[in-house]
Amino acid sequence: MIRAVLLLSGGLDSYTAGAIAKAGGYELYALTVRYGQVHAREIEAARDVATALGAVRHLELDVPLSKIGGSALVGDGVIPKDRPLDTADIPSTYVPARNTVFLSLALGWAEVVKAEAIVIGVNALDYSGYPDCRPEYLRAFERLASLATKAGIEGRPLRILSPLIELSKAEIIRRGLALGVDYALTHSCYDPAPDATPCGRCDSCVLRARGFREAGVADPALVRQRQ
Repeated sequence: MIRAVLLLSGGLDSYTAGAIAKAGGYELYALTVRYGQVHAREIEAARDVATALGAVRHLELDVPLSKIGGSALVGDGVIPKDRPLDTADIPSTYVPARNTVFLSLALGWAEVVKAEAIVIGVNALDYSGYPDCRPEYLRAFERLASLATKAGIEGRPLRILSPLIELSKAEIIRRGLALGVDYALTHSCYDPAPDATPCGRCDSCVLRARGFREAGVADPALVRQRQ
């Protein structure tokens, strides 16, 4: 069976990307990074999602990007809420070089486990304006991987798979539901309450709510919380 390293955050996008890869015949090795994110509740969600996906292994790494700072997601500033979403504006929740760091870690592990691909759930339509979620960035990193690894030099370059890149949030949700994804396991909020209740007002909550609304289905995570 062909193998892939899945960058798994515990959110609905990475879960859906993993489900698509699994349906495509990939054996998944899930990688979650504890980078000092203030919404660390997503780590617990990632564990549940890795189990649901039947990952061969779920590796958690500590890479404290919070020591570098520069992002509200690592406690450097306030999480923006109730703002109009404008992808031309890079918000304070952008973590400098995060996807480059994550993809580099995934690249190293992929070589060790002899994976043929790295799966990442980035999206270029319904997203918050992060520069490292664009198709041209992923193509550039794939080129880098072909030059910087033993596998690439030996003619076995790793592919960077981003199956959600051209999908809206609603389309992502519909695709996931068709694959049996249980979105009640996921966590998206950037600023949850101590009991993990989503704030409902940060960019991530707004995008998630809009996606479920446009998909015409209730968010099972919210349904479960009310029960």
